[in-house]
Amino acid sequence: MISLFRCKLLAALPVLAMVAVGTAAAPHAVQAQSGANSRAAAVVASWLAFDAPPGEEFHVTTPIMATDSRWHRDAIGNLIMTVGTGHPRRLVACGLDHVGYVVSEITESGYLRLHRAGNARTHPLWDQFHEAQQINVLTQTGDVPGVVAVTNVHFNRMHLGDTTVVNVNELWVDIGAHSRQEAMHLGVRLLDPVARRVKPWQYSDYVAGADASGRAGCAAVASVAHSAKTIQGAGQTVFVLSVQKSFGWRGLQAAVAELGSFDQGTVVTSTGQERASGSGAAVTTSRMPRAESLFPNAGLNSADQLEVRARFDGSLVESVQSTDLDALLEAVRKAAEVDQSIAWVSLGARDTDHRVANDALSAPAKLLTTLAELPGVYQFEQPVRDAVRAALPEWARSAVTQDSVGNLILAMGPDRDTTVFLAHMDEVGYTVHSIDNDGMVTLDAAGGVMRSSWEGQPAQLYLGNASERGGVVSPPAIDGVFVPRDVAKHKQPDVMRAWFGMDSTALVAHGVHVGLPVIGYKRGVRLAATRYTARSLDDRTGVAALLLALRDIQPAKLRHKVIFIWTVGEETGLHGATAAALRIGRSVHKAYAVDTFVSSDTPLESPLFAYAQLGSGAVLRAMDDGLVVSPSERDRIVQVAHSNGIPLQVGVTRGSTDAVPFIARGALGAGLSWPGRYSHSPAEVLDLNDLNTLARLIVALAH
Repeated sequence: MISLFRCKLLAALPVLAMVAVGTAAAPHAVQAQSGANSRAAAVVASWLAFDAPPGEEFHVTTPIMATDSRWHRDAIGNLIMTVGTGHPRRLVACGLDHVGYVVSEITESGYLRLHRAGNARTHPLWDQFHEAQQINVLTQTGDVPGVVAVTNVHFNRMHLGDTTVVNVNELWVDIGAHSRQEAMHLGVRLLDPVARRVKPWQYSDYVAGADASGRAGCAAVASVAHSAKTIQGAGQTVFVLSVQKSFGWRGLQAAVAELGSFDQGTVVTSTGQERASGSGAAVTTSRMPRAESLFPNAGLNSADQLEVRARFDGSLVESVQSTDLDALLEAVRKAAEVDQSIAWVSLGARDTDHRVANDALSAPAKLLTTLAELPGVYQFEQPVRDAVRAALPEWARSAVTQDSVGNLILAMGPDRDTTVFLAHMDEVGYTVHSIDNDGMVTLDAAGGVMRSSWEGQPAQLYLGNASERGGVVSPPAIDGVFVPRDVAKHKQPDVMRAWFGMDSTALVAHGVHVGLPVIGYKRGVRLAATRYTARSLDDRTGVAALLLALRDIQPAKLRHKVIFIWTVGEETGLHGATAAALRIGRSVHKAYAVDTFVSSDTPLESPLFAYAQLGSGAVLRAMDDGLVVSPSERDRIVQVAHSNGIPLQVGVTRGSTDAVPFIARGALGAGLSWPGRYSHSPAEVLDLNDLNTLARLIVALAH
């Protein structure tokens, strides 16, 4: 639905071997990027795939222990390995965890509230980076997916005062539960960790993720320990992968207290935010602050601190280059006095998909996933267009046509009293505005976007030429990140930029030019029993509803002409619908836009306006910013729904739809909808039962 309120480098080291230990490759397994220095990035990506919440680092220590039987876990959860004997005695350590969240409350309506886990300094936008994003609740019985709520973009005029940066007290987690009892039935309990749900992100020769530099440090320590059989010269090296780093290195403190005194100490830690992002030497060595007070009985009056440089440090897309990772590995090897050749140790692949057993909602969920995960910014809707064609019944596939602007049109029934149903294929996103010499890309909004929901997240730049891969139409893409601000006084960034790990010359060589679309990484996920989340549910849900309706429409039994139109360019100005209305509008009797009903059924909106409950059926958009349904047509639609036993809600919301150009040419118009949460964000949520109900309503009105 369209919104009316839019607001230096060390010399390259020899390529090192990689030892892979872990589960079999999953659909989201890390794929190493092309280039001579991609192995280190692939290894660190495998480490980032395993969460390490403060206090529950066993999520990552368990797979680490599977890589080498010499690791042992102490009482607090640290992993320790000792190589060699005698003196000098060296400590080489890192911290596995970073600041995160735990469930602090489960509300009566099934939402979760959060509390910070860890006291370490974080990026000033750390909490805001999680708003409008998919997350996992790490329960004792497995991951429970959810999203962090955000205000509806279409209600921007109601949130003009929301200019301050979001903090943890404003984060609400939606796991698709209807009540506290349902949330607890899913396995959620107080103090369960909550972490961002996204696959390990590699772009160019970088690896990105929360605390990528810190996790890279532990990957380097573990890799050196794994290869260490003897110590160069005399002495002993004790390797510690410590827990509770974000609580003032409490785990490392406890380990050192038990391990006794040391002659030397090296701690590999996260990149400090006081460093200019991505600047300086690949690896810096400094004195660890407060080492004497942290380890009072260890004989360490000082300890070295190693940091690998990172770009966008402290954010969810903190990025480390592969050549720098190899330099870090070499620095750790020297600190440990290990003279063997080193092999990077991978943790293998972790399947981050949420699988739901087959049920009555599996078929619509599968169709919606196929559609929602495809890119389709205006003028680049071809992947969605191809998917629609592929999903049509055989009789319709031969009858559908494409007009000059890119709309797909399917006409059926006798030529009288024409009724049109419209759903748009495009989505909101960005396009390339300009490219700086260093490769920084400035973006233009394509439709109504809330910029803060994209900042500091993975990005994908599509090159426009679709190619069929495994039966799914997918254009080639270049992965990158939406650049986060280092500091922020206001919630929304003034300008959106993206970076793809290469300079302008390399981007141009890859085929990048002004005007190409840029969107975020997308993944459709079932929530609880009936809910579903994905980016671009507006309006891939409408697209899916038309396709589902076609399964029950019998063209030979239609008493009037029915035209289904899958339109282009709705989010940027109703372009496809306007072109169709210019051509056939005067012959159209009724026009129904199948699009989102932006609902206030969220914890961040007032229920006094636009309230339609998820799971309670389809919605008749009786009024929005573009139309008001005539009383007679409103009553007729309500009666049709009642006669067919179709649950129907009637409501008023904001935004406008593809019905408007047809109304301007004399047609009766209405919006046929489902209730949707968190409009135009990466965290859109609906109830799959409402999708089925909407498809039934379309069938009833078509006949």
